[in-house]
Amino acid sequence: MALIFEVSEYQERLRKVKESMLRKGIQVLIVSDPANMNYLTGYDGWSFYVHQGLVIALDYDEPIWWGRGMDANGAKLTTWLKHDNIRPYADDYVQNVFKHPMSFVADILREMGWEKRHIGVEKDNYWFTGQCLDVLREELPQAKFHNATSLVNWIRTIKSPAEIKYIKEAAKVCEHVMKTAIDSIEVGRLESEAAANVYHAMIKGTDEFTGDHPAIFPIMPSNERTSAAHLGWKPDRKYAPGDIVLLELCGVRFRYHCPLSRTVYIGDPPKELKEIADVVIDGIAKTLDFIKPGVTAEEIEAKWREAISGSRVVKPSRLGYAFGLNYVPDWGEHTVSLRPGDKTIMKPGMTIHLMPGIWLDEFGFECSEPFLVTEKGCETFLNFPRKIFTK
Repeated sequence: MALIFEVSEYQERLRKVKESMLRKGIQVLIVSDPANMNYLTGYDGWSFYVHQGLVIALDYDEPIWWGRGMDANGAKLTTWLKHDNIRPYADDYVQNVFKHPMSFVADILREMGWEKRHIGVEKDNYWFTGQCLDVLREELPQAKFHNATSLVNWIRTIKSPAEIKYIKEAAKVCEHVMKTAIDSIEVGRLESEAAANVYHAMIKGTDEFTGDHPAIFPIMPSNERTSAAHLGWKPDRKYAPGDIVLLELCGVRFRYHCPLSRTVYIGDPPKELKEIADVVIDGIAKTLDFIKPGVTAEEIEAKWREAISGSRVVKPSRLGYAFGLNYVPDWGEHTVSLRPGDKTIMKPGMTIHLMPGIWLDEFGFECSEPFLVTEKGCETFLNFPRKIFTK
């Protein structure tokens, strides 16, 4: 068993989840999000392409892990659970139109006497399908099902000191990754070669901290592709004079991410790009100065709009989001969003990616800062210049 946190920390997380379940009238919770599985048990395997999860009951001490038979030893190696609470299913449940793993989960609930309870499921995530719910309802007709989407995610928003330590280590890796990316952008070099260097830096890490694979692939579009969010590199293209390149990258430690965005220009940046950069960078500084415990997510976004008022910069999308522990396809936690209407109150231990990406019709500009809410304000995770990097 190789745990990266003390068992007492996992147990405290479980206690908070059960407290939330109790408030919501949920007696049994089925967890299918792999990040939530990791958060509560330590389970860390690339097995989420098949159905797997946890069953948590208010009156049962440990979560019950259930998953594919060949992954059971992975659960024994990476979790704090007793082996009796690791329940593998036979391989003929895998991608079989006549048999579904939720029937196996229903068998566990019947065995434990929980088949008539109020059961929470993560309805709106990537790993719980409509078929999952259909099978559970058919198998457990006397149960009452509740939407428990993001119940665990909201517990995750406030990080423990140990979690913050890993994010700070990921930040050191991220600094190395970003520097590698900027250094790799040269006239005549294949974009795919620069991307390969970035991947190498992400996984190798630094002399002090090794890295790992990211939840989001390196976002590093060039030229007109910078007008769209979330595009990658163009494999057969070489960098050329006058290129603008957006970099949205990260460092990773034990599945804990620290993201960062910057912009590179090959040559002398045009006036319009420099003007946008000046407004965004000034807006970031003023917004960070405003953040402290007690302000709300929407108030932070309003401060940003105030900071950029009178300029040409417009940002209709959200200004940022909570981040931390995750697996593909996202390092965000799917909870806090910096946007109008989000009344979430900032509390010490929250980690937010302030990401005022600007995408226009012909090009884009990105400069972001991940920050930690502290007792008196906030602190950024990285010390990386906010500017257009020129080559």
